[in-house]
Amino acid sequence: MNQSNTITRRSFLWMAGALPFASSVLAKRLRAGTAGRIPIAVQLYSVRGDCQKDFDAALEQVAAMGFEGVEFAGYYTYATRAAELRKRLDALKLKAAGTHIGLEMLQGAALKSTLEFHQALGCRFLIVPSNRAFTDSEKSKALAETFNELAVTLKPLGMACGYHNHMAEFRKDGEKTFWDLFAERTSNDVILQQDCGWTTAAGFDPVAYVKKYPGRTRTVHFKPFARPADAGRKAILGQDSVDWGAIYAACAAHGGTEWVVVEQEFYPDGKTPMECTRESLTGLRGIVT
Repeated sequence: MNQSNTITRRSFLWMAGALPFASSVLAKRLRAGTAGRIPIAVQLYSVRGDCQKDFDAALEQVAAMGFEGVEFAGYYTYATRAAELRKRLDALKLKAAGTHIGLEMLQGAALKSTLEFHQALGCRFLIVPSNRAFTDSEKSKALAETFNELAVTLKPLGMACGYHNHMAEFRKDGEKTFWDLFAERTSNDVILQQDCGWTTAAGFDPVAYVKKYPGRTRTVHFKPFARPADAGRKAILGQDSVDWGAIYAACAAHGGTEWVVVEQEFYPDGKTPMECTRESLTGLRGIVT
């Protein structure tokens, strides 16, 4: 499988005005066991430098932290060895929670090998993290139809495709955001993988979006976000500006969520990516357990 090792992300744009969310009732219900527990994975982009240096060692470290799964952003030394990577995951008791993959790998002649690779890996969720057509008024309709057609192909295989937002997806095209337009134009089989940190940064409520499109948040990103007004807060889950308890409860009750994926894209206090990722996992556990 010919795929680049990493996926380029847009640089972080701090944005004021993100709204706080009330979660006390939902969080209490969650802790009381009225909503099911969702397994926690890590997006390996969080520790991309470690992955590039020694992918096997990086997998060992995130497994030792207690993550139950990994979401890929490239396969490094295993780019053509899905079966071997599956054995490695099994040995570490890690599941393939999903992957971030370019749309081009899900089209044309590339699709067959992409599906074979991910079936061997046991990876069901194929998520596109960015595509310029998404926020193009003319091309966005065709892009949505591409996802609909792909979802039809994947469903009999027990797989699904989806899209991951940044901030641009919440720009408006007329009266609606591009994110809403994509949701309306795609079937319920297409995953809306909300990155709740970016949603908050764009000034929108992640809880509202989980509820607005029930069952479509099958995987979700928990990325720490701190508003400029909260400059003293760290970009670590549980120490930032986002009410993760409310979002987790909404995912459990309304999202059909099968994986919560921690993505530690920014590293405060000069700490290493591994240290920050570990702290965010600890912070999240303190909120939802």
